[in-house]
Amino acid sequence: MTKSEQIEPPLPEIVGNAPAMQEVYRLVRLAAPRSAHVLLVGETGTGKELIARAIHKLSRRADGPFVRVNCGALHENLLESELFGHVKGAFTGAVENKTGRFEAAHGGTIFLDEINSTSPKLQVKLLRVLQEREFERVGESRTIRVDVRVVAASNAPLEELVAAGQFREDLYYRLNVIPIHLPPLRERREDIPLLARHFLRRYAEQHKCPVPELTPELAEWLQGYDWPGNVRELENTLERLIVLADGGPVTAEVLRRVRHRPVIRSVPAAGEAPRTMDVPSLIRQLVRVGLHAPRPAGVKLHAFLVDGLERALIEEVMRECGGTQIKAAERLGINRNTLHKKWEQYKADAPTAPQGPVRDASSARGGEGDERKETA
Repeated sequence: MTKSEQIEPPLPEIVGNAPAMQEVYRLVRLAAPRSAHVLLVGETGTGKELIARAIHKLSRRADGPFVRVNCGALHENLLESELFGHVKGAFTGAVENKTGRFEAAHGGTIFLDEINSTSPKLQVKLLRVLQEREFERVGESRTIRVDVRVVAASNAPLEELVAAGQFREDLYYRLNVIPIHLPPLRERREDIPLLARHFLRRYAEQHKCPVPELTPELAEWLQGYDWPGNVRELENTLERLIVLADGGPVTAEVLRRVRHRPVIRSVPAAGEAPRTMDVPSLIRQLVRVGLHAPRPAGVKLHAFLVDGLERALIEEVMRECGGTQIKAAERLGINRNTLHKKWEQYKADAPTAPQGPVRDASSARGGEGDERKETA
């Protein structure tokens, strides 16, 4: 594609000319003038809210409100009240009437971010709004009608959640009128220098310091890193670089301090159920992080990732099974002798030996076998 054939980004804040982004721009300009709902799908940090704002600003609703709701940030009951409003006394703490976000977005656009995290109960109510354009506030029987365009976003493939029974199929089809896939940064590496210069200029101005040079060493590192947090991670990294450089050049020491070991965000704590079950995406993210994580001397990449994941799995299942090996082996679908050997090996790997009670099969049955309790 020649420069004259390139489609310009729909907003000045959106940067990039990679082929994958050209397709995004094409779909945004195609979708914006229409009234159809739009579904944005992409990993965290790929710019879904920016694209949603672009659709709104290029639409006939541009003079109306743009209302954003992060569906993943609120508990189900609070989210219902946030979306649809409530009347005084509807529940404990409802001390006054509240206008919901759908009502506030009347005549404009509502952006439902992380819609994949909504509960089945709330999905029913969302489906009704999309179909009938009406709803009731929590605690009220009066029906409110609204004229709102919905742009929804998901950081997990909704079709996979539909297949797993975790997302309503009818709601998926209502939302998926115009789907737009936002590529991860690793699939548009040619845009990294453009994005880097954009963020360096922005944060140099914000922090009132000279714009650092995009040195070959810095450019090489930026291009070589996989950016599991995508554009948002790149932006945060470059702001940190501006601060650490403190108005000077990007030296090797500054670059060393900017580099960091990334972490996987939004991983649930032990015993906590994740909001979604998009395990394949989580595994891919783990692999991308592990590829660039420091490893102990002499440890090969395969052993570092695969053995580490297996150990974490076994330790978590053992914890859930109360340390009973026969139950854990059944849950894992492996032979109990295999589990016993692995567990004994983990215990020998001090100082990271697994903690908590461990019971063998005989103690689990309540027989005469010895009950063994292991602590690190």
